[in-house]
Amino acid sequence: MAMSRTTTIVALVLVSSLSSVFIHVEGDAHDASYSFERDGQNTVAFDGQTARLKMADELYDALNSNESTTEGLIKQFTEGSPNLIGKVGTGCLKEENKAIGDKLTDMIKDYGDNVIPAWNTPAADGSPGELSDEIRTLQVNSKGWELDQTFQKALIGALTLDQIVNNYLQPCKLDADGKTEDNTNGVMAEGKPYTSMEHAWDEAFGYLYGQEPDATADLSSPGGAGTLLNKYLKKVSAGDVAPGISEPIFKAFVKGRQAIVDGDYETRDAQAKIIQENLSKVIGAMTINYLKSYLSKKNDSPADAIHALSEGYGFMLSLPFTNNGAGEPYMSQEVVDAILPNYENFWTVKDDAVEAHINEIVTRFGFDESNFVAPGGVAPAGDDAGAGGDDDGGAGDDAGASDDDGGGDDSGQNDDDGGGDDGAAEDGGDVNDGGVGSEDDAGAGDNDAGDTGIIVDTATGDDAVVVTDTDTEDGDGGVFGDGGVFGDDAGKNSSSPNGDGGVFGDGGVFGDDDGK
Repeated sequence: MAMSRTTTIVALVLVSSLSSVFIHVEGDAHDASYSFERDGQNTVAFDGQTARLKMADELYDALNSNESTTEGLIKQFTEGSPNLIGKVGTGCLKEENKAIGDKLTDMIKDYGDNVIPAWNTPAADGSPGELSDEIRTLQVNSKGWELDQTFQKALIGALTLDQIVNNYLQPCKLDADGKTEDNTNGVMAEGKPYTSMEHAWDEAFGYLYGQEPDATADLSSPGGAGTLLNKYLKKVSAGDVAPGISEPIFKAFVKGRQAIVDGDYETRDAQAKIIQENLSKVIGAMTINYLKSYLSKKNDSPADAIHALSEGYGFMLSLPFTNNGAGEPYMSQEVVDAILPNYENFWTVKDDAVEAHINEIVTRFGFDESNFVAPGGVAPAGDDAGAGGDDDGGAGDDAGASDDDGGGDDSGQNDDDGGGDDGAAEDGGDVNDGGVGSEDDAGAGDNDAGDTGIIVDTATGDDAVVVTDTDTEDGDGGVFGDGGVFGDDAGKNSSSPNGDGGVFGDGGVFGDDDGK
């Protein structure tokens, strides 16, 4: 039967007397697949990343239960191989951020020691317990924090984003320990069908997409499985704030991995920059969203407002782990540390402080504040349906997102990958079995679409589908124009000042109905 796609032999390397052929199948942009083989054997593995993502989901569930214990929660966070805390704030680009691990541990202890014993006691300033309104019921600590939300949103930056943009996509991981020379010469990691550099890139991919039911599928529009970064990438990309942002991210992962196979390290680094900038903007957009939602709900729905503020606070803790593509965060730890004291006690947070911090985040990310919905017109941003309720079906809703056709992710195994340092199962045979890679575009080079736009590769027309050129600034059709990403007519506009169908509205991407 005739095939519409052509098969190209991309690399032929000789290692001793062993001939190894890497096969890559090219197709249209919509056929993009993170699937690579060598000698008919899958070369993609990220079991350890999937294991950690699932552990985070399980801990999130436990932080919504009054049957949990402090000891059990701490064990979930700190013990085992793999564990979670060992990868929190440890990106190789900068010194280890031990403070964030300590802060997350303190949240866990506070939940077990103080919130659970006061589960049904009415909460008040200085007293943990239950807070309820017509929209939701939740449990908070003595400072008004909904701890499952502050914890999980902080983990998005400190674990998943940090490991992707500040660790596995950095030269300190990709090139260290002779990886560049080995990759160039076709030297495989010991006992593995992949090079150590290939594997490092795969581990970055796994921290984002590791819970997708089929990691070989075209993930330009991800399913959003899990409770961490992939979930919010889907929300932002499917909405009106940064529509389609997930496409250049996924295509950069595919193109960067192929560049490693080809030994084209300039293209590899260009794709890493695309991923770093765009994924970081997800954090900025969500922080602004939740802070605005808090302001809009605080007078009428105090419990729902606290829920939004807890999410916003967690995302603020994630801001120092962003990367602007030049190795620097959009907001440094020092800058964020200067803001956080304003949120030490949610019962006494000042509106003008929140508004000032929204403006600062907007400025530092290069957004245009005037094109975000005004605080008074923002509908609730709650994406988790009450305490313990996740809008996507709960924290454990992987929907069969195991990494192999045989089921399970071997999360209890030791890391024997030879090329990584993940400390989890990485046996290299569980991911993308039976598939071959796909090059989504030809040529090289990258160009960003303005400081506030979606960063894409513009070497060919294939990648241009998502780009909105911000050179038009506030002009009609631009990123912030009347028909643009942040514009007045962006997506589901509402005739009411409250924007119930808009970006942050009740039926919008960030609204209570979460697009459903």
